[in-house]
Amino acid sequence: MQDLTVVLDTAVRDTLAYLRTADPDAAADLAELRRAHLVRPSVVVVGETKRGKSSLINALLGVPGLSPVDAAVATAAYIDFVPGDDYRATAWLPDGAEIAITDLSEWATGRQRARRIEVTHPAPLLRYLSLLDTPGAGGLDPAHATIALAAVRRATALLFVADASAPLSKPELDFLAAATERVDAVVFALTKIDAFGQWRTIAADNRELLQAHAPRFATAPWFPVSSRLAELALASGEEQLKTESRIEGLQLALIELAGRGHQLRLSNVLRAARGDLARMQDNAEARLRAATTDAAGQAAARADRNALAARKRTESRQATLRLATEIQRARVGTVGHLRTRIGEIQHELSERIDKAGTDALPEEVDTRLQAIAADVSERLEDTSRQIAEQILVDTDRATISLRHAVSTVPPRGGTSDNVLIALSAGGIALVAGRGAALGIAALGGAGGLLLPFAGIGLGLAAGGYVLYRRKVHNDRRQAQTWLRDVLAEARAALTDEISQRFTDLQYSLSVALDDTIERRLREIDAQIAEIDAAAAEDAAGRAKRRAAAQRERDAAAARLRQADEALLRARALTPTPIDEDRESMR
Repeated sequence: MQDLTVVLDTAVRDTLAYLRTADPDAAADLAELRRAHLVRPSVVVVGETKRGKSSLINALLGVPGLSPVDAAVATAAYIDFVPGDDYRATAWLPDGAEIAITDLSEWATGRQRARRIEVTHPAPLLRYLSLLDTPGAGGLDPAHATIALAAVRRATALLFVADASAPLSKPELDFLAAATERVDAVVFALTKIDAFGQWRTIAADNRELLQAHAPRFATAPWFPVSSRLAELALASGEEQLKTESRIEGLQLALIELAGRGHQLRLSNVLRAARGDLARMQDNAEARLRAATTDAAGQAAARADRNALAARKRTESRQATLRLATEIQRARVGTVGHLRTRIGEIQHELSERIDKAGTDALPEEVDTRLQAIAADVSERLEDTSRQIAEQILVDTDRATISLRHAVSTVPPRGGTSDNVLIALSAGGIALVAGRGAALGIAALGGAGGLLLPFAGIGLGLAAGGYVLYRRKVHNDRRQAQTWLRDVLAEARAALTDEISQRFTDLQYSLSVALDDTIERRLREIDAQIAEIDAAAAEDAAGRAKRRAAAQRERDAAAARLRQADEALLRARALTPTPIDEDRESMR
């Protein structure tokens, strides 16, 4: 049987080739969508503190010590491992600056502060996918979990790392329960099996816990591995150690999963193209009818055109009012949600200052602000899509395409790259540019969405740390004032950003509404022109027109059948790779 990737890729290429001739505008839209969707597969590595995430990444890449392993300090920044001809590390600072670094451990473990670090390396696994090591400091507490889930939402898959010392903990189970709503594919790694002989019992207990707390992942594959044995095997070259480490099975599963992610993205592109193919088939069918339409049919087509033109004026006003109402309701709801989140954080951290003092307060504030940004970004994205679908689909189910709406360029300046909102207690700086954004928004352009849905980055800027050290230090009263000022600026900055995003959305959807009705008018005008031209020709001329329209309809129908057959096969895709021999887990 032909490989599904080949089937999907062929269908996408054939559809593009057909649309470039039949409808260049639609082809350009689809080509842009294909470029946006067919990004490098990425796997986000998540786990509680000290579960061996960094050691596992080194074993998977076959490069001991590449991701810093520090017994005292957990990973404090995102580390994105991507393919490259040689080793290179780049850090993005809290203020958005980008610098090359030589000592990765200084930055990755938090001794030097960075939001995100990108490491290029020629490791074989990176030819197939990228790995993102998430911050481990603080484990999977609610704030870190929110940030990690935002990263996973835009990745191909989640690699969840647990170890064989004990069954899954409550924070781990809470994270996985939340992940069931937004993660399509997950693979579990059970590390340190060489150190804990009871690992099979732990693996069985973990499956039971998942069945109870996150049943969707109960049948997901578990891969027992030993990063230490893998490292010893690399150093000694002993195949027996390599076999006992079981790393190769996990490597192959991730490669397979990355391939399936590529297939899913191809199917998404093809599914979007299907609407254009159906429209082309309908238009060809209309031209075929036009070549045989009598005087009564000609009059009916003109009446339809006049009715649509009249409806355009009334429906356009109604849709615009409905859009404005939905946008305002969503804006108020989102700002209210933000106000509640900021208030909760201020209350929690104020109590923390009173009870535990000011130790590590800036780091805690930074993490909470990143979590708020991830939460608001997700809320904006979901709300915006709901409004777009409701407004546009209600307007004209036959002709609208949400893809055209979300790709409309908004009126304000900027690009589709993310925007940095760097906060300090003394002011707010907005910085545009790739890699500049904080938190999850800084994870690169691959996961970003076109405006107005691009992720929001928010965190404590370098100036905030400086002001804290100068005026706060161990003074709890000053710390309360500093916290209040920082959170007030955060709320103001995010409120402004929320308003701008909804303004962008309203502009985009207004343009899409007008474009929808204008397109339909152009199609009816073309049909009337076809009818008029056919009526002016003799029988031979009309027969020639019918034959041409028949060929166009058949071509569109053939492409549509090809797309449907490929999409039918794509439904067989499952979100997880084939498991290892399950007997080894018992």
